[in-house]
Amino acid sequence: MVFNPGQRLFPAARMRRMRADDFSRRLMRENHLSVDDLIYPVFVLDGEDRREAVPSMPGVERMSLDLLLKEARELVALGIPAIALFPVLSQDVKTEFAEEAYNAGGLVQRAVKALKDQHPELGIITDVALDPYTIHGQDGIIDENGYVLNDRTVETLVKQALSHAEAGADVVAPSDMMDGRIGQIRQVLEQENLVNTRILAYSAKYASSYYGPFRDAVGSASNLGKGNKFSYQMDPANSDEALHEVALDLAEGADMVMIKPGMPYLDIVHRVKNELKVPTFVYQVSGEYAMHMAAFQNGWLSEEAVTLESLMCIKRAGADGILTYFAKRAAILLQD
Repeated sequence: MVFNPGQRLFPAARMRRMRADDFSRRLMRENHLSVDDLIYPVFVLDGEDRREAVPSMPGVERMSLDLLLKEARELVALGIPAIALFPVLSQDVKTEFAEEAYNAGGLVQRAVKALKDQHPELGIITDVALDPYTIHGQDGIIDENGYVLNDRTVETLVKQALSHAEAGADVVAPSDMMDGRIGQIRQVLEQENLVNTRILAYSAKYASSYYGPFRDAVGSASNLGKGNKFSYQMDPANSDEALHEVALDLAEGADMVMIKPGMPYLDIVHRVKNELKVPTFVYQVSGEYAMHMAAFQNGWLSEEAVTLESLMCIKRAGADGILTYFAKRAAILLQD
């Protein structure tokens, strides 16, 4: 027998009846947000005892590794399962071909080793992309016309991912949107017997205008200048294309997939989770964070309530995990 909602009629059915008390609201709650859903993005600097505020992201800081290790201790205590690591590099190590990306002694590689040594229980996710390492701010190697070369870029991404895995990263997360990179990364990980290194593929990463504060945070905004990433990141107008991108990455060996940005793209999250039923992650990006923080600081929105509501919306759409700059704050709120 197929249920027809029209068979339920007032007053036999009063929808407010179950909302009348806290206990029944809790019993019928369809989705639950917990600390287990949270991944905290962090920005690491070279040097010691360095802490730099990100002006466009109030409350977010770039930290040197010694301070990041202390921060990691707090995150473990809060029960946050994993962090996503993003490097902030000086201009003198940025090059046309991003050689620093796969330097075994590079900032990310050193940070991974130190974090896993001191906090082995904390999952470490590393960003596999070249924009922090290139003088032009693009996520790949460019030709004389400024076009990002797919296959040439993938060669470097494979080296970068392998260097992260060898340093001890639990998850490598290619966020570049090059075709075919997941398969080649998976192949080299298998060859090197790094079979449990997971791949979180940024499969549906849109060419969004919500990324501005992040580019400030990692120092790639000035390198990119007036350039754009339209030739490799997805068109915000497209939905079906995202399903093809996700399916390709899964076929090539991705363990998890990422949708980015978050709240403006919850229709994509819902489609991916419903139609493909795979581990689906969402990045609540820097622009989303900055907008919320501006509203909080102006007293326009309630910080505690809206922080948790924004994350619950992402969870309800189908996300299994959420990368969010609110992770630490949300973990504390959820404890309360």
